[in-house]
Amino acid sequence: MRNTFCAVLIGALLLASCAKDAAPNPFLIEKTHIGLLTDSTQVKDIEAVFSNDSVVVYIAGDEFTGSVNIIEIYEKSGKKLLDLSPKEALDSTSVISSVRIIDERYKTEKNISTLSTFKDISETYKITKIDNLINSIVVSVNEINASFTIDKKELPASLRFDMNLTIDPIQVPGKAKIKYFMVHW
Repeated sequence: MRNTFCAVLIGALLLASCAKDAAPNPFLIEKTHIGLLTDSTQVKDIEAVFSNDSVVVYIAGDEFTGSVNIIEIYEKSGKKLLDLSPKEALDSTSVISSVRIIDERYKTEKNISTLSTFKDISETYKITKIDNLINSIVVSVNEINASFTIDKKELPASLRFDMNLTIDPIQVPGKAKIKYFMVHW
């Protein structure tokens, strides 16, 4: 009886530890990571993190584009997933400073993706601030280190042309679509 109890207990512990070791969701967005990509991942490790995908690194000269070098991540099928921006250009030990989410399969724990609307964001997260730019507004959510860009064409005409206006979340239509979704580290 005692041996049977010990065997069952050991089996249960093994099953529980196996469940914890399950592979992480490659499309989950959290405050410090996106899938296997973390806020401490270095540029030199990007190929290993996205080993099943295609990594495209543009190395810009100083003629027209300055020193910015975006790293694009594509699925093998050619579908674009992410744009990564390193903190330091042309430095393989630099970490990633921002990630632009392209693919709609990337979602936060609360199910926010590039297909979400302003209403989805405002009902799910506390909006930290709204920046009023020339052609868009940027909605910041510090809880997940994210910003959501919404085209001003999605706003009422009274909010589109004056960049000095302070835009309150209640002024933004709930059906306003996200143009860009960025995570900043």
